[in-house]
Amino acid sequence: MRVRSLFLSDMHLGCRFSRADELFQFLGRVEPDRLYLVGDIIDGWKLKRSFYWNDTSSFVVRRILGMLKRGTRVYYATGNHDEFLRPFSPQTLGHMELADMFIHETVDGRRLLVIHGDFFDHLTKHAAWVYHLGDRAYTVALHLNKWMNLARRSLGYPYWSFSSLLKTKVKRAVNFINDFEHFVARYTTKKGCSGVVCGHIHVPAIRQIDGVDYYNCGDWMEHCTALVEHVDGRIELVDHTWLAGEPDVVDRDLDDTVFPVEPAVAALVASGPGAVSKPHAAKAG
Repeated sequence: MRVRSLFLSDMHLGCRFSRADELFQFLGRVEPDRLYLVGDIIDGWKLKRSFYWNDTSSFVVRRILGMLKRGTRVYYATGNHDEFLRPFSPQTLGHMELADMFIHETVDGRRLLVIHGDFFDHLTKHAAWVYHLGDRAYTVALHLNKWMNLARRSLGYPYWSFSSLLKTKVKRAVNFINDFEHFVARYTTKKGCSGVVCGHIHVPAIRQIDGVDYYNCGDWMEHCTALVEHVDGRIELVDHTWLAGEPDVVDRDLDDTVFPVEPAVAALVASGPGAVSKPHAAKAG
């Protein structure tokens, strides 16, 4: 299905809990004019600790490169887990642009700020060690998810996220999410935009906050969600079951060209994050 824009964040390719299989199937059913990768696409933190990269992660990258070849413009906004790309930002590589944030214009002329969101997370900025500790705790919760859902599936029950329940029930987590959303909304107004598309907190949402249209893509660890801008201008939050049963877009991803995805990712991650710079803004074409 052709759409005007597709927004994806928090794929965490390179993490064992990335839902790359669902993502690969999802990408096969949609053909966007613009693809926004809203940060944490490659999980550099996990890859530096223990390099893990399966075939499906490579297939996802090849599918995105196939979209590029067919004319999709790709905009990659860096996140904290793929901060190793920030020293190269901003950069234009043919139909692909890399920056810390973008300005997207909708069909009806609204300006949307597209940014991962870690710049508004005080832990990532001022207490990175605490955030890394929290990342390990989140990994433990994902391990619990895996074993609990194996048992649920054997009993015929659908997927259920233990870690998502923790985020919605623990008061500090709820307060963090609320604070994050309001920080993002205020910054969006400051940048002269009427709305924002972000990720980072793994909480998919479409709502208004302080007069700002707030869109969060969610993630591909638990929720498997994305934002779609249709050709008529509607913006919809969808999950991996969207268009299920529809035929795949003709998949000519790089045809027979072999792209060495795994060595390229390993080399980038090994180069280190460099200094985290002030956010670079770019206007999407």
